[in-house]
Amino acid sequence: MILSNEQRDAVIALARAAAAEILAVYESPFAIEHKDDRSPLTAADLASHRCIVAGLHALTPDIPVLSEESRDLDIAARREWSRFWLVDPLDGTREFIKRNGEFTVNIALVEDGVASWGVIQQPVTGALWHGGAGHGSFIREGDAGDVPVHARIPASEPLRIAASRSHRDERTQAVIDALPGSDVVGCGSSLKFCRIADGGIDLYPRFGPTSEWDTAAGQAILEGAGGAVLDPRGRPFRYNQRDTLLNGDFIALGDIALRDRLPA
Repeated sequence: MILSNEQRDAVIALARAAAAEILAVYESPFAIEHKDDRSPLTAADLASHRCIVAGLHALTPDIPVLSEESRDLDIAARREWSRFWLVDPLDGTREFIKRNGEFTVNIALVEDGVASWGVIQQPVTGALWHGGAGHGSFIREGDAGDVPVHARIPASEPLRIAASRSHRDERTQAVIDALPGSDVVGCGSSLKFCRIADGGIDLYPRFGPTSEWDTAAGQAILEGAGGAVLDPRGRPFRYNQRDTLLNGDFIALGDIALRDRLPA
């Protein structure tokens, strides 16, 4: 990883600044627009996007930035990037609109297709997770220092499964049924990855489309805590490898051995 400790702290500060921009909108009346794909968009998404992109360009001018709100980039040019920032300025806009607090700021550094380091900030609580494979993962709450987090390995009964309130389908239910006695935990946005990383949840199956900016920061943090994000063939997720920015199916695990207990 090419970032210094000072640069990592600067990116963490950017995530917190973006969270402040989001909260300023969250605590006031706000309008809701819709993108071409009908997904919702608010002033908070755009304010966070502008804050993060400007900050990253100033901090690392040699590293391109791909944000959900600036995704209309030339595919051929993007595929030439060996490293770049992958940003979701407000992950969980639907949660934001519901005002349930379960939305986040996601910033990931991708190097040669690997999400090598990431930051996830929860604006409402102030909790922030950061880390990556080979570097460990940590939670930072308020002005307190970093506390290491670790996935629950080995996983023990009862297992705790994250199932999205908005995206429960038959295949997700099949995973739940294959692990009888498990507790199902509702959790929004990329907080699912954070909860697996800190041992609060054991696995998160996701069948259906997500975008690369939805998972990169969470994968980095989870891998730093000992877990993994795997595709249906058991391979770790990689980024910027295809013309599309949509992910396929995946399962996020704290204890990778749990994969052997899941339906094919």
